[in-house]
Amino acid sequence: MPKKSKTLCVDDLRHAEYYGMQDTFDELYQKSQNGEVFENLMDLIVSRDNILLAYRNIKANKGSYTAGTDKKNITDIGSRTPDDVVKRVRFIVTGSEHGYRPKPVRRKDIPKPNGKTRPLGIPCIWDRLIQQCIKQIMEPICEAKFSNNSYGFRPNRSVEHAINRTYTMLQMMNLHYVIEFDIKGFFDNVNHSKLIRQIWSLGIHDKTLIFIIKRILTAPIKMPDNTTVLPDKGTPQGGIISPLLANIVLNELDWWIASQWEENPIAISRGRERIIGKTKVFDKSHGYRIMKNTEMKEMHIIRYADDFRIFCRTKEDAVRTKEAVTEWIEERLKLEVSPEKTRIVNTRKRWSEFLGFKIRVRLKHHKYVVQSAICDKKVEIERAKLVEQAKNIAKPREKKSCLSEIQLYNSMVLGIQNYYQLATCISIDCREFHRRVMTVLTNRLNTETGSMLKREGGTITQAEKERFGQSKMIRYVSGIDQMIYPIAFIKNKIPMAKRSIVCSYTKEGRALIHTELNLNQYVLKGLREKISVGHSTEYHDSKISLFSAQKGKCAISGEEFADAEHVAVWLKVPGSLGGFERYKNMVLIHKKYLILLQELPQAAIKDLIKTLNITKKMLVKINSLREQANLSAII
Repeated sequence: MPKKSKTLCVDDLRHAEYYGMQDTFDELYQKSQNGEVFENLMDLIVSRDNILLAYRNIKANKGSYTAGTDKKNITDIGSRTPDDVVKRVRFIVTGSEHGYRPKPVRRKDIPKPNGKTRPLGIPCIWDRLIQQCIKQIMEPICEAKFSNNSYGFRPNRSVEHAINRTYTMLQMMNLHYVIEFDIKGFFDNVNHSKLIRQIWSLGIHDKTLIFIIKRILTAPIKMPDNTTVLPDKGTPQGGIISPLLANIVLNELDWWIASQWEENPIAISRGRERIIGKTKVFDKSHGYRIMKNTEMKEMHIIRYADDFRIFCRTKEDAVRTKEAVTEWIEERLKLEVSPEKTRIVNTRKRWSEFLGFKIRVRLKHHKYVVQSAICDKKVEIERAKLVEQAKNIAKPREKKSCLSEIQLYNSMVLGIQNYYQLATCISIDCREFHRRVMTVLTNRLNTETGSMLKREGGTITQAEKERFGQSKMIRYVSGIDQMIYPIAFIKNKIPMAKRSIVCSYTKEGRALIHTELNLNQYVLKGLREKISVGHSTEYHDSKISLFSAQKGKCAISGEEFADAEHVAVWLKVPGSLGGFERYKNMVLIHKKYLILLQELPQAAIKDLIKTLNITKKMLVKINSLREQANLSAII
């Protein structure tokens, strides 16, 4: 019997389908690829569906509950009606005679592991919503123009893809000289005029949008001491649109480096199309062979946000490349390269650090292979955190239980393993973590009657069994059913490369990562457009989510809705009993069943049961809803 195909889902893509914006994004991407210019994007940015999609996308982020200088968060938006939210966004953006004026950004200093702080700018929630509206429209345009060599803050790209490419450069291409670049305070020093010109060069010629972006960049910053600063450079870290703007700034660098070798005109002119497997590729190897016989410098870039490495074949190439790239960054991007932190590393002799990993190559069977581990600074930081949390398990903090401390420790273990499992020496580093943690737990959980640290305990979940079931390092605290995850039980994962065809803005690219919504689009469109008078934006958004979760069917009968007018929203706990308009308190039913969720004489109810053909199974569901609404059961 053939296996049922697994449903794939990417949240951002699913949300775009809910609000009917995916086709718009696809069209923007295609036009951008074709080199078209965009002079009127504001109509799309302030469209009803785009604004409500922006609300949907940011409300799931925990940061949306962090207030800005106006003391408001996402609940203040969600409690308003959809029409009110749309009108307010449009007024803030274009309604004022002075144009868009973002409120002051709240500055907060976040401690860094090295003892220093990182400045974070927290915009007001309405400004964040507007930034999300802009990002949704700009991103497909920019993605069509971005280089394949950047991996940070982009859809369908990750640290894993960047590390895979790094390993390929070192092991497969034998590019063993790595230039580690460091731009001084990148986010705080972005040149605004240069950024605006770069946005224009991407084909975004909407002058109203560019004016708004200028206002975002120069939004007043309210410092912790209540003084206000007007920035003349930089993008605020913490703004929703800031990562996209940062990628726009450094995209020019990506393409300049690529033009020196990877996308050099010689390589392109001598290239030809080939079929590898089922994929059509443009093979430039003949051009590269010709270029190697010249004095041209071979260089390749891998960038993750403002952290990037350039790979060269020889030390001479690396020295010349370092000088050329430093000069280019300072002259073209108006940014300063740190001479103290920028260095050339021969990975045959020393470790190179990138994204928290230290990487080198070693000789094995007459061939250089990659060796990687957690970088030394991160080892110290993670070890200290784990040891401190182990102490909290032995002696829980005030108002904390031993169980909650174990659960926090376990989440730390999963975070470390999931991120650093790409290192070839991950098991060695994690064994050291395990040894330190077990020393603390063993010493601190010893009592006069014996150790409280046990090898056996409560039941484990299926996920825990699959991940740690074969480990002999599992431990429990006496009287607590939750296991303490063994951090040393981990093996290296080979990092996967990004599949070139994967793209959020083409049907073929989405098919590999996302299963399209299989719902009645007519009804879904009707639900989007149906005005829920007197109801909140959260109610409206949850209604659409429920339609998808219930597969377009009535929760009582299981029949598919044929029209949006047939859909009724029922609050499990009514507002009169303290219920809220929230997803978990809502269910969609056919409106003809609403009458059965009222107090009626038994005789009338029996007639309705016959008229509506209520089965025993349906009656059980109806009585469940009646019980939650504090209504008597139908007998």
